[in-house]
Amino acid sequence: MEGGQNSSSQSPLIPNQERNDHDSDGEAHQVGCGAEILEEAKKQLGLAGPLIAVSLLQYCLQMISIMFVGHLGELPLSGASLGTSFASVTGFSVLLGMGSAMETLCGQAYGAKQYHMLGVHTQRAMLTLVGLSLPLALIWFYTSTILIAFGQDHEISTEAGKFNRWMIPSLFAYALLQCLNRFLQSQNIVIPMMVSSGITALFHILICWVFVFEIELGSKGAALANAISNWVNVLLLAIYVKFSPACMKTWTGFSREALHDILSFLKLAFPSATMICVEYWSFEMVVLLSGLLPNPQLETSVLSISLNTCWMVYMISVGLGGAISTRVSNELGAGCPQGARLAVCVVVVVAILEGTIVGTTTILVRHVWGKLFSNEEEVIRYIARMMPLLALSDFLDGFQCVLSGAARGCGWQNLCAFINLGAYYVVAIPSAVLLAFARKALNRIQKTHMVVGDLVTT
Repeated sequence: MEGGQNSSSQSPLIPNQERNDHDSDGEAHQVGCGAEILEEAKKQLGLAGPLIAVSLLQYCLQMISIMFVGHLGELPLSGASLGTSFASVTGFSVLLGMGSAMETLCGQAYGAKQYHMLGVHTQRAMLTLVGLSLPLALIWFYTSTILIAFGQDHEISTEAGKFNRWMIPSLFAYALLQCLNRFLQSQNIVIPMMVSSGITALFHILICWVFVFEIELGSKGAALANAISNWVNVLLLAIYVKFSPACMKTWTGFSREALHDILSFLKLAFPSATMICVEYWSFEMVVLLSGLLPNPQLETSVLSISLNTCWMVYMISVGLGGAISTRVSNELGAGCPQGARLAVCVVVVVAILEGTIVGTTTILVRHVWGKLFSNEEEVIRYIARMMPLLALSDFLDGFQCVLSGAARGCGWQNLCAFINLGAYYVVAIPSAVLLAFARKALNRIQKTHMVVGDLVTT
């Protein structure tokens, strides 16, 4: 079993004990193609619908907190926005990436009917991610010091530091939440995840209101609300896993086997984290760069709101990516590569339709969207100008996300890490710097030349 994890990325990581039975199924995929496509579409939509809801509901905790803080003023909004971005870069994205290794391991183990290994992989991931959260929490504690050292505005950095210190408990909850999500997702158990996330989101609105306005904790209350809500979600899912008959075969209690061969998990988890982080960090780096622009409070607030909106829409693609990752890993674990290939073809068509609908909607709501985050008229107008660019970004991100999900199902994290590194850091970030700073410098030079020319003429 464990030796299979070191096999080539072009074959399933989990050896299948019933390959002969599924080989005949692979031939069936070539016959009656229309029926196979329809059946595959039903499976994916049945997975993707709840997973999209889960992704949106879990991500909206941060969005809700930012919305409440936004009505406290521009400085608290800027601080909370920058703190959230820093927390994403140094904490959430790392844990999300490490946890995504479970999509390969648990998904293929479930497809190969090695049910007990899902619990072992999950416990191994829990130990690893919670242990990793300790040094990450230390980084969060010194958020303001780090941001000031990188040249960020002193007032905004101080606000961000306060926000992140109150959000430290959320880090450990998020680590466990990623493990529980992947454990259930790999078994196609997605409705309980959706229900749990929905309850948590409703609860979060209530405690945000109480902590921010009633108890008057301000932005610190919003951060504390994030932590409490994430722990509520973890508790609900843990109760389900413990007592649900659906998890009887896959969760058989804590096992000492989880303490062994952690290195094998890390060999897949590190490339998974790299694959996710280089993408997520590039977006958050843009927020940090905005703090160096003139009028940093306005620029940071608007860009953070824009990217938070982008990420919220991106959660739809994340749900599709999770669905295709599960389908591909299950099919490969069952020894049915034809089924995995069909799943990828179907999800690409779905991604095109989703991107078109989301992009059109984003453009239509551009004049009212900013009012949800701020009362400042300047902020609202600025966001309206950003929305068409976000629509294009959301459309293209849909393809990238579903293809990344398919790659995770195959165990191709190493390859994708290099692709993301080149795309975002060789092309995207230098382009952002050039357009934001070099263009402004060029405009200033041109204006200077015009002024000098006018003086000479005079």
